[in-house]
Amino acid sequence: LSFRSYLPTALTSCLFWNIIGLSAAMDSKPNIILFLADDLGIGDIGCYGNSTLRTPNIDRLAREGVKLTQHIAAAPLCTPSRAAFLTGRYPIRSGMASSNRYRALQWNAGSGGLPANETTFAKLLQQQGYTTGLIGKWHQGVNCESFNDHCHHPLSHGFDYFYGMPFTLLNNCQEDKPPELDVALQAKLWLYSQIIILAVLTLSAGKLSGLISIHWKIIVCFTLVGGLFFISWYSSYGFVQYWNCILMRNHDITEQPMKLERTASFMLKEAASFIKRNRHGPFLLFVSFLHVHTPLFTTAKFQGKSRHGLYGDNVEEMDWMVGKILDSLDKEGLKNRTFTYFASDHGGHLEAQDGSAQLGGWNGIYKGGKGMGGWEGGIRVPGVFTWPGVLPAGVVIDEPTSLMDIYPTVVHLAGGILPQDRVIDGRNLMPLLQGRVQKSEHEFLFHYCGSYLHAVRWHQKDSGAIWKAHYVTPVFHPPGAGACYGKGVCPCFGEGVTHHDPPLLFDLSRDPSEAKPLSADSEPRFDTVIKKIARAVEEHRRTLVPVPEQLSLYNIMWKPWLQPCCGTFPFCWCDKEGDVTQSL
Repeated sequence: LSFRSYLPTALTSCLFWNIIGLSAAMDSKPNIILFLADDLGIGDIGCYGNSTLRTPNIDRLAREGVKLTQHIAAAPLCTPSRAAFLTGRYPIRSGMASSNRYRALQWNAGSGGLPANETTFAKLLQQQGYTTGLIGKWHQGVNCESFNDHCHHPLSHGFDYFYGMPFTLLNNCQEDKPPELDVALQAKLWLYSQIIILAVLTLSAGKLSGLISIHWKIIVCFTLVGGLFFISWYSSYGFVQYWNCILMRNHDITEQPMKLERTASFMLKEAASFIKRNRHGPFLLFVSFLHVHTPLFTTAKFQGKSRHGLYGDNVEEMDWMVGKILDSLDKEGLKNRTFTYFASDHGGHLEAQDGSAQLGGWNGIYKGGKGMGGWEGGIRVPGVFTWPGVLPAGVVIDEPTSLMDIYPTVVHLAGGILPQDRVIDGRNLMPLLQGRVQKSEHEFLFHYCGSYLHAVRWHQKDSGAIWKAHYVTPVFHPPGAGACYGKGVCPCFGEGVTHHDPPLLFDLSRDPSEAKPLSADSEPRFDTVIKKIARAVEEHRRTLVPVPEQLSLYNIMWKPWLQPCCGTFPFCWCDKEGDVTQSL
């Protein structure tokens, strides 16, 4: 047999066995690991252009898999973005979009949260025989009517196992940090309380000196009313660390308040244990990092090691945690049988500062950041996928995709069927990731700020243009600053926004930084594009069905009867993890 005649036969045989191997991998249900960072900017990691922060483990995922450069969050804040991620639906469909200034859940003891009639991807994977686990942040609510009904809890939404925070990290969780929750309102409440105290002292002094003729009963009643007023707000805001900063394992509270210095090690231990327990699979593990949200608590091993202060230290620690979890996967021999995904819930927090120190992320060339529903910096996030032998390595895709796409993608991988009784806004990414199609299925993406539509993206597939129309944009403070400094995050409505008629129009394929708005004079297709997007908005709005608003003022307020407590309320403190410090 000559070499010339052998070569085609060998190549054919090799190709045959590769196809058989790929088919076998696709036919079996893969394990699924989803990494979701908190507040990470797209410009914070090496594979997206950062040369000054060390993120070798996330960069390795990008080298070994597929990197998306136009991966879009459905909302620019934690609670609504994560609701969309879990359900594959715009948060306005589930009631997780707010019409008031509170755009995320504020308390563990609020009654709002992901509704029971929403079906998460975890629930669908459970039905396909997957063991499902969530390690880390939830921020989708806990209870509805009593302190232990757990109607919004992860275990009520398809997760077999939960270890982590039912809420989110806050500065209040670290004792040496200034409070972060409702700072402006707290300042007003303190002022009113001080005025009441001053009034009581003045009336008492006037009565004792004979300068004021008033009955003591009136002074006593005024004092009681003032005391009740103080108790009514200080009982919540005065104990945020105890009410919100807790760790749970399933329905049980393990730390109240949590000890931040050992949380990272506990999360790693829990993730490794989950992988080992379920190594025979299939399993879904959702690792929802507490990093890189303020207060940026970082273990001593990483403090002062980056070139970007505490924020950079926190990013590098998170990357190290990604590596450790991937090592656990390798140790069990599961790498080639696991579909892995890494992303952030929205853009970096530009307004997070401590003096001159930047405590929020960098969003690269993109304008805006966390809280801004329209500008790219608030919604364009990293998106990296790996699955050795099934997904190609080193591929970059510049097509519009969404965090909502994870829902139909993992349901497809698990062999499940999408719910037929509701609109699913996500699209299965596997054909795009594998190169079987070249274009994203998304023609339009709608960019909300709370319940207010701020912008719309049109993927004009025949021309390659990515049009973006802004109907509303935030007013930056100070003017031209690029963010709303002094406000926490930019508002969605009211005097803090500008309405545009006609809308601001950009072609992101030519101007990804949204620096030069187009006009009818500079763009011949201006009117056609604006009309096309306007029709898409009308069609989209016809698909919306009124639902209860989960983030209404009543639902987000603190209710003591809903407070998770590991003791007898209000004596809520415990440390069931013990006092053994975990070594990193």
